[in-house]
Amino acid sequence: MTGFRHVAVIGLGLQGGSIGLAVQAMLPGVRTSGFDLSPAHRARATERGLVEVVHDSAAGAVDGADLVILCVPPGAMAEAALAMAPGLAADAVISDVGSCKVSVAEALAEALPGHAAAGLIVPAHPVAGTENSGPDAGFAALFRNRWCIVTPLAGGDAAAAARVEAFWAGLGARVESMAPDHHDRVLAVTSHLPHLIAYTIVGTASDLEEVTQSEVIKYSAGGFRDFTRIAASDPTMWRDVFLANKGAVLEMLQRFTEDLTALQRAIRVEDGDALFEHFTRTRAVRRSIIEMGQDDARADFGRGDHQG
Repeated sequence: MTGFRHVAVIGLGLQGGSIGLAVQAMLPGVRTSGFDLSPAHRARATERGLVEVVHDSAAGAVDGADLVILCVPPGAMAEAALAMAPGLAADAVISDVGSCKVSVAEALAEALPGHAAAGLIVPAHPVAGTENSGPDAGFAALFRNRWCIVTPLAGGDAAAAARVEAFWAGLGARVESMAPDHHDRVLAVTSHLPHLIAYTIVGTASDLEEVTQSEVIKYSAGGFRDFTRIAASDPTMWRDVFLANKGAVLEMLQRFTEDLTALQRAIRVEDGDALFEHFTRTRAVRRSIIEMGQDDARADFGRGDHQG
């Protein structure tokens, strides 16, 4: 058991809606409430029952909550925290779901100095999602058997961090703990850089569409289709991610550029051995991901079944 009695969710899109549904499905007896800036999203969240009560203000949503989870883009964290501050209990644990941790922790600490001083800010990042967004995108099984990385802050309340870890385990996630700056470097490689590459490739194909007279879209192979799925992700969130994790992303982008240049040279000088060695090594990485249960070997990657 997590010990939380009332979970408030700020932002009722894919992540927030899924948290609300998962709590209701897997943590019986825990109350849920929520808020979203969009009136249309609030109305749809009410219709779908994403949380038990959808409030018209962030402060109202967090009233009485002992765990508050911010599910908003990184650039909106400070504003959302300030908006909910008047309704917060002094002993409420504050968390989030953002894929950048250092900048989010700094924003939350500045907006909520009392909670920061008490060590009650415990950032987290469920490494789970789809390309869809909004209140219709959420589903209760989103976090099942997926990793959630909890990033306790130095000097934070260890008991609060343990409660957040137990909460995510209660939603079916596999929980890992690491320092915020280490998280940001890891995610720059595994998530942020791949999204940047996908946005670039799809953008290049779009620019070539007129030249090829629609053949790019018509003859899209599986690889390009996978890139378009990634590039369909929420543009507001990913704009904020790249700006919030700028240092780590630029560092990894430089390394990627160097590796790409090496492959470019291997092609130019017809170094087939170098290409084969590289492709063999990367193929093994894919197999390892499947073996760890982080993807599916089926042709559709198992993504056709949201309940799996």
